[in-house]
Amino acid sequence: MAFYQLIKTQKIPATINEIWDFISSPANLKEITPKHMGFVVTGNTGNEKMYEGMIITYKVSPLLGIKLNWVTEITHVKDKQYFVDEQRIGPYAMWHHEHKIEPIEGGVLMTDIITYQPPMGFLGVIANSLFIKKQLQDIFDYRIMALEKKFGKFI
Repeated sequence: MAFYQLIKTQKIPATINEIWDFISSPANLKEITPKHMGFVVTGNTGNEKMYEGMIITYKVSPLLGIKLNWVTEITHVKDKQYFVDEQRIGPYAMWHHEHKIEPIEGGVLMTDIITYQPPMGFLGVIANSLFIKKQLQDIFDYRIMALEKKFGKFI
């Protein structure tokens, strides 16, 4: 079975505290997800910061407007450095997303490392080459734009 990885980096002109406070709150996920995804957090909607073992539930429409349940667990957290979410129920056969931040001169370097396996075996390999890979790229490109809009462009 095929596994894939997408790595995105972004420099953000903000402090570690500002970025951590934003990315570690489930309530902010909708703000950095394209509207056409129909993304709605349905459980653990932001009253708490992320912690190991936290389960977050969503509704998402990744394809043809079909609503799917997505359940992730926060499996690792190191305050103001990184956290990992892993899919428990959802559209992928496997999903592991590491969110890392580190201070740099003038701001923060944020790195997203997404390791995933499409569903449906060989058909998933074809689907990945036809649209899944591009869709993920577009989602994380949107994230970069949304974070630039919120925190400014790194110069």
